[in-house]
Parts: sequence; structure tokens; C-alpha cells
Amino acid sequence: MKISFYAHASFRLEADGLALITDPYTPARSGFAPIDEPADLVIMSSATDDFHSDPSHVLGSPTVVNALALPPEGATVRGVTIRPFPAYESLSFDYQAAAGRDPDANALYHFALGGLRVLHMGDIGNPVAPEHLAALAGQVDILLALTGEHATIALDDLDRAIAAIRPRVIIPMHYYSPRGVLPIEPVERFTARFPASAVTRVGGPSLELTPATLPAGAPHVFVLEQSR
Repeated sequence: MKISFYAHASFRLEADGLALITDPYTPARSGFAPIDEPADLVIMSSATDDFHSDPSHVLGSPTVVNALALPPEGATVRGVTIRPFPAYESLSFDYQAAAGRDPDANALYHFALGGLRVLHMGDIGNPVAPEHLAALAGQVDILLALTGEHATIALDDLDRAIAAIRPRVIIPMHYYSPRGVLPIEPVERFTARFPASAVTRVGGPSLELTPATLPAGAPHVFVLEQSR
């Protein structure tokens, strides 16, 4: 599977003859450039967040899935089985003062592509629910992890989720970019929590992984550069 990082929480994953895009942002609101590439499938963690749910700049005619609208047991779309894990943005963040809105419901979502099991953390801003951790334990090869903290999961809570889920690979997302408009934390706040030997800076926006090349043992962090 080829994994390419666009920006914020949006990735392009290509395998099995299919291109899948996660959580596309709104360019005008986020500060990031349009994706302007075609895809077969777009998965969003909700349908209401400008930073996670705007497929208008994805080319072609992709099937668009709002993970939050899926049944609890999941559904198969374009041959990809997607299972949602409902969550909320931070319940402690003052949305009325900051944005004039209530905390947004969203979903983590799990799917398999290219023989690899992926969990995208959506836009969760609280500890992952114990029942979700139990269901996901040992079921995730690649964790697309929220690491910027602003209105998303605290890094201490993320540590606990990683320990429970036990992914083989962690790819940080939702971290600071000078092109973005959000005052979120740099990726180094997260990578500093790992031994240097457990972190690889890829030096570009893309990485290829297969079941055979997954690292063994403790999770390995691959830092991709945001390309938009």
C-alpha cells in the first residue's frame, strides 16, 4: 500500500487497484491547497467539520462515506469494509466562545486495504472509550494518529490508546504546519515520547508498506511531510 499525506488529517491510500482519501479539509478554511487528484472512495469522520469533511476538491466521481452515518457493525463500500467508532471533539474546549458551536460528533474508522488494517482517529478530542479500545486491541497495523492536541486527544491519552491498541506502525497527523491556520502542536511533541530508534522521518509525503515489511515488536513511528 502506498500512503501519501496531503495535510491535516487527509491521506491518500492506494492498493488493490483502489485510491482512498481520508478526511479532506476545506482549502479556504484550513489554509491548505486543494487535493486536486482523483479517488475511488472518500471516507470522512463526520459531515460537519470544515477541517475533516469537504470532498469537493477531490477529482473524479468518488463514493463518499460519512463514517458517523455507518451502522455500528460497519459496512462494505467499493470492496472496503469500514467500521466506525463514534466519538466527540473535546468536551472541555469552549466551543461557544471559540467557534459558536457545540462539540462535534465524529468517528474513528477502521478499514483494511492491501492486506493492512488501518485506524484513522477522526477528530476525537477525549480519551478513546474503553469499549473501543477493547474492540481494536490487536486489530490495527497502521494507526493514523492525532498528535496536535488542540481540541483533539491529549498526548497522555493517546499514549494509553496506543498501549491498548498495539499498532505496528504509527503515522502522525493533525500536527502543526506553517501553511495551516490552527495553533496546534508540532509533531516533535509526539515523537519526543519515543526512543530515537523508533522514529523515522521519511523526508517526503509518501511511504509504501506491505504486510511483509511491517516492523516487528514495539510500534514504529513514520513521520510524513504534509504536501498541501
